[in-house]
This record gives sequence, structure tokens and C-alpha cells, in this order.
Amino acid sequence: MNYETLYSIINLSVMPAWLLLAVLPRASITQTLVHSGLYPLGLGVFYIVVMVMTLGFGMGAEGGSFNSAAGVSQLFSHPLGILVGWSHYLVFDLFVGAWQARDARRRGVPHLALVPCLFFTLMLGPVGLLLYLIVRKLTGKGGWSLVEA
Repeated sequence: MNYETLYSIINLSVMPAWLLLAVLPRASITQTLVHSGLYPLGLGVFYIVVMVMTLGFGMGAEGGSFNSAAGVSQLFSHPLGILVGWSHYLVFDLFVGAWQARDARRRGVPHLALVPCLFFTLMLGPVGLLLYLIVRKLTGKGGWSLVEA
């Protein structure tokens, strides 16, 4: 299997979770798949395998490391490094999106106000989180704090 195929597979693997958060937020399948930790576990295993291949077995870019900006740049210059970084983003963006959905439900944030936040979290991570916090503030359902309600 080539790098492009793996990239496409991991990219597409999170789409059902995002769709469930947006379209069926209260469904049992959403609770089971998205809020259970199955996605972070699955993608986390992929991440660990690719990370070990890259750094542990030297299958990535020579000189790649997390010790300097140049090392990180070198790490991401190889397709395995791209898969490491991209799977990292996918896991954490989905984790944040799932948290937003749970937090919105607890606080009574209207779901239609949450959906754009989920989209921007999927596409631009921190922008979606910031938008969600703004929505909470504007709707009077919370402020800037990430403390659980």
C-alpha cells in the first residue's frame, strides 16, 4: 500500500464520526463510536506504528526529529512524517469536536449553532474551538473557560 492510499484511508476514516456529530448528535451510534474513545484508540495505534517506523526504525527522513524547527521540518519532508503529523491532527481535532458536542449538550447550546464550529474544528482545528467559545459566549451558555459545566 502506498503513502497516498494510507493518507486517503486515515482521512476518510474520520468522516463518519464528524457526520455523526453534526447530523445524529444524540444517536446511540454516535455515543458508541465517537464518544467512546474508539476513534482515538484506532488512530492512536496507527500513529504509534507510523511514529515507530519513522523515528525508531529510521524509515522516515534522515535528520528528522522534534528537537528543533529544522528537525520537525525534515521529519515532515518524508511521506511517513506526513502520516505521523496528519494522524496526530485527525485524532486531536476529532477529540476537540466530540468535546464541543458534549459540552454544547450539557450547556444547552443550540445544535445548529454548534455545526459550523464542528466544521471549522475539522478543517482548521483551533479556529473551530475559538468559534465554539465565541458561540457559547454570545448565546450566554458559557464563556472562555474550558472548565466542565
